[in-house]
Amino acid sequence: MPLSEQFEYSRFESGHLQPETGHVVCEALVRLHVNGQELATLMCSPHELDVLALGFLANEGIIDRRADVRLAKVCPSLACVEVWLRDASRELPTHAVITSGCGGGITFADLTAGIEPLVSNLRVTPRQIGRLFGALQAGQETRGIHTAALSDGGTLLFVAEDVGRHNTIDRLRGRSLLEEVPTAERILLTTGRISSEMLNKAARMRIPIVASRTSPTSMSVALARAWNITLIGYVRRDSLSVYAGQARIAEEAGERRIDAHT
Repeated sequence: MPLSEQFEYSRFESGHLQPETGHVVCEALVRLHVNGQELATLMCSPHELDVLALGFLANEGIIDRRADVRLAKVCPSLACVEVWLRDASRELPTHAVITSGCGGGITFADLTAGIEPLVSNLRVTPRQIGRLFGALQAGQETRGIHTAALSDGGTLLFVAEDVGRHNTIDRLRGRSLLEEVPTAERILLTTGRISSEMLNKAARMRIPIVASRTSPTSMSVALARAWNITLIGYVRRDSLSVYAGQARIAEEAGERRIDAHT
């Protein structure tokens, strides 16, 4: 299913109302069932739902690898995903937290629980981050949608798009599981605001550097500092802001305007 759908609408401009035809981002309500039990309802873009489901389960700590899943099947109506684990007795979480994600994100994680601080020697330069975001935006095909990417510092390994910014990270995790590509020691790029839920997903993926075109939330800044994650916001071609983990930012000769908030 495409990420957007064509609609007819009216546009008011220069004192006149005139008919237009354009695309609107698709959004759907999708139920996730695990071992026959309804676990969660996801507001998301209705494409590659198996990838989204696997990434969500991994980021919630329900699975660790693709081999933990016996079957993942998307219903023909695209209204549900059925996942059957190899461990049929696996106890599933019951207490959900509604987060600040677009469309109402959901997590079963205790965002106040301690996570071991990340140990990483990975370093990046502002120009490097700027180049990666340039590549990310150049590849965007749909307007009005969130995009995220996993990078090794030189290239974009995987790119994901979804109406929910938190879903894009789950999609990256799901694709990494399917392709058997590790997420540790990578860079996470996102076009959306970085919430505590998103930073928790990055920590579970052992990603030491998270960067956004826009802002982080106060809780995500606090968590990044506690978990030793480099948190970057407001990435532009010649500037960015570092809210946590400035030690991983390596300035190059001639680079300026690094606004550090650590």
